Amino acid sequence: MPAFKDHFSTAAAGYAAHRPRYPQALADFLADAAPARDLALDVGCGSGQFSLTLAERFAGVVATDASAAQIGGATPHPGIAYRVAPAERSGLPGASVDLITAAQAAHWFDLDAFYAETRRVARPRAVVALISYGVPRIEDAAADAVLGQFHHGTLAPYWPAERRHVEDGYRALPFPFAALEAPRLAIAVAWRLAELIGYVETWSAVRAAERAVGRAPVEAFRAALTGVWGDPEAAKPVRWPLALRVGRAP
Repeated sequence: MPAFKDHFSTAAAGYAAHRPRYPQALADFLADAAPARDLALDVGCGSGQFSLTLAERFAGVVATDASAAQIGGATPHPGIAYRVAPAERSGLPGASVDLITAAQAAHWFDLDAFYAETRRVARPRAVVALISYGVPRIEDAAADAVLGQFHHGTLAPYWPAERRHVEDGYRALPFPFAALEAPRLAIAVAWRLAELIGYVETWSAVRAAERAVGRAPVEAFRAALTGVWGDPEAAKPVRWPLALRVGRAP
């Protein structure tokens, strides 16, 4: 099994503070499709951005991540059991889970091993969902252009190879489950300047660029975005369309 590629432990605090939560409509769709709502397994959970949403619909959620720092920064919830564990070894009993999710995480997994674990823990007709989102769109043309240039231009040499799967909405990943049609959904927030910059600082390519050339590219981006934002306390709509691969275990 390949070694765990840890791109996020060093930014765990920022990840917990600045990564967006997923819409309740996504958890509702998955919960309604699941054979029961006793237990959901959220794999590669980070600091619990989707785990917390799932906890609104499932009696219990087990949320796992290979990064102890990410789990340490997760928001406690009485219905969620956070565990440090790789995606490929949940530690759960066989045939015990109604829903298995991986939100913005599956591109880091050993997929063959993860799918074997998914089949092992899934109850009959359990739902499996891979969820991803790419570059957010800002409802301000000038700010959106600055963000796009930073992501696609400045940071292009620094994105890990796995990022290509996020860019294509996981369409190229194998998905050996009976497909379910998923609704069109998006994460939508209204963010001030500092919130958007805080989110961008969580990107793996930002940390790779810092290691290679220092903070200059990030500071140039910050200055450019500040220059077009206007009042830094003004909240602007930000939207991430979700890409969903949803299926049903045997």
